[in-house]
Amino acid sequence: MAMGSKRKTPPGIALLRRVRGRNWSPKTFRYAILLITFIAYACYHASRKPSSIVKSVLHPDSSTKPPQGVNKYPWPLGNVFVKEDADALLLRKSKGWEPFNGKDGTSRLGEIDVAFLACYSLGMYVAGHLGDSLDLRLFLTWGMIGSGFFVGLFGMGYFWNIHAFWFFLVMQMAAGLFQATGWPSVVAVVGNWYGTRKRGLIMGIWNAHTSVGNICGSLIAAGVLEYGWGWSFIAPGFVMSLGGVLVYLFLAAYPEDVGFPDINSNSGKFIKRNRHVEEEEEEEEEEEEADVEGAGEGSGSGSGSGSGSGYEHKRSVGLLQACMIPGVIPFALCLFFSKLVAYTFLYWLPFYLSQTTIGGEYMSVKTAGNLSTLFDVGGIVGGILAGYISDKFKARATTAATFMYAAIPAMLVYHSYGGVSQTVNVLLMMVAGLFVNGPYALITTAVSADLGTHKSLQGDSRALATVTAIIDGTGSAGAALGPLLTGFLSTLGWQAVFYMLVAGALCAGLLLTRLVIAEIREKLGYVDEVPASEPLLNERR
Repeated sequence: MAMGSKRKTPPGIALLRRVRGRNWSPKTFRYAILLITFIAYACYHASRKPSSIVKSVLHPDSSTKPPQGVNKYPWPLGNVFVKEDADALLLRKSKGWEPFNGKDGTSRLGEIDVAFLACYSLGMYVAGHLGDSLDLRLFLTWGMIGSGFFVGLFGMGYFWNIHAFWFFLVMQMAAGLFQATGWPSVVAVVGNWYGTRKRGLIMGIWNAHTSVGNICGSLIAAGVLEYGWGWSFIAPGFVMSLGGVLVYLFLAAYPEDVGFPDINSNSGKFIKRNRHVEEEEEEEEEEEEADVEGAGEGSGSGSGSGSGSGYEHKRSVGLLQACMIPGVIPFALCLFFSKLVAYTFLYWLPFYLSQTTIGGEYMSVKTAGNLSTLFDVGGIVGGILAGYISDKFKARATTAATFMYAAIPAMLVYHSYGGVSQTVNVLLMMVAGLFVNGPYALITTAVSADLGTHKSLQGDSRALATVTAIIDGTGSAGAALGPLLTGFLSTLGWQAVFYMLVAGALCAGLLLTRLVIAEIREKLGYVDEVPASEPLLNERR
C-alpha cells in the first residue's frame, strides 16, 4: 500500500516550523519521538490500572479482614501511605457492587480481566499488520481516543447504576481491542527513528513508560476512589484521550514525514554509516536541513529529501513471513509466560496487599493501591538494567533468561516474608518487580525492534509493527491467562497463586534455552556451530 501520498506532516510540527522558520534537527526529532511515545504508552498503562485498584471495592471481603490498627509510621511518602481513615472504613463496610460481590466475585473479576486481555491479544495481531500498512500517527491517535472512551464508559456504569455483568464485560472487550493499537505502534515509531546502536539501553530507559503509567494510573485511580469507583475509570480514560490529541498534533511517526531519509532502508544514509562516525552523521544531517527545510510538507507526496520513491516501494510483511524470522517464535513463547507473571502482579497486587496482613495490620484500599506502585519502581530499574546488560554483552536471550530465573526466588521470598513489616514488604516487592519486569521490558522493546529490522528483510519490507504484534500478542495471551487463573486460585489461598507464578517464570526461562546456548557458543568462538535456524540477536553479525 502506498502510504506516502496520504500522509502529512503533523499539524503541531507544521505550525512550530512556520513559527521558527526552519526545521528541527534529526537529533531533536529523536528526543521528541521518545518523549511523545513515552507519554502515549504511559497513558495506555495508566488506563489499565483502575480495575486492579477497585477490585477490593467491587468485591470486599470483610469477613477475613476486619479493620484494625493504624500505621503509625507510614513509609516512605508520608500521607501517601495513610492509616485507616473514615473513607477506607466506609469502603470496608460496603457491600460491594453487584454482580461482583457474591461468592464468585473474584472469579467474575478474573473473567473481566481475561476478557480485556484476550481481546487485546487477538487485536494485537491485526493491529500490528495495520500499523505497518497505515499511517501510524492516525492509527495511534484513534486507538488512544477509542480506548479512553470505553474505559470511561466502564466507569459510567457506577453513575448509571448498572449491575449487568455483560455491560462491564463488553466495555472491557472493546477497550482491549483499542488498546491493541498501542504497543506495535510506539515500538514501530521508535524503531523508525533509532538504529541498532545502544538500542537495549535506550529502549530500556524508554520502556519505563510502562511502570510510570502503572504508577500514575494507580495514584489517579486511588486518589479519586473516595468520590465513587466510577471516577477511577473516568479520570484515566480522559487522560488517555488527551494523550491521543497530543499524538495527533506532534508525533512524526516516520523520518520521511519531516524531510529525512528512512534509517532502516538500504538506501537511507543513516544505516550505511559506521557506528564510530554516528556523530559525524548527525552533523551532516543537520547541514542538510537547509535543503530539506519545509520538505516535511512535501514528503507525503514523495518530494522530501530521502523519502520519495525509496519509501513508496516499502511493503508490509504478512504474519506468516514475520513468524519465519529467526528468533520470533522462541521470544514470543517466552513472553507468554513472562507477561503471565507480570500482569498477574499488575491486576492483582493491590487486591493481594489489601487482603494480607503486613506488620500484623490490614491496610486500606487506597494505601494498597499506592503501595503497589513500588513494584513498578523496581520494574523501571529492571528494564534499564536488562537493556544495559544485553547491550554490553550482546546477549539478549541470556539476559532475559537469567532475569526470569532470578525472579523465582524473589517472588517466593516476597510471599514468605513480605508480611513482616511494611518496609520489608516494599524492599522485597521492588526486588521482585526488578526481576519480573526486566525481561518483559527487554523482549517487548529491544528484541522486538531487533527482529523487526532483521537482515533477512533486506530493508525493502516494513515489519516492525508486525513482529512486535506477534511477540506481544502472544505474550498478551499469557497476560490474559495469569489474572484469570488468579481469580480462581486465590480462593484456594495465595500460596497457590505464587506457585503458579513460579511455574510461569521457570517456563519463560526454559523456552530461551536454545538461544542462550547459541549465544554462549558464540562467545566461546563456536560461531560455525550455531544452527542456521536460530541465529543470535547480535548487532555485529
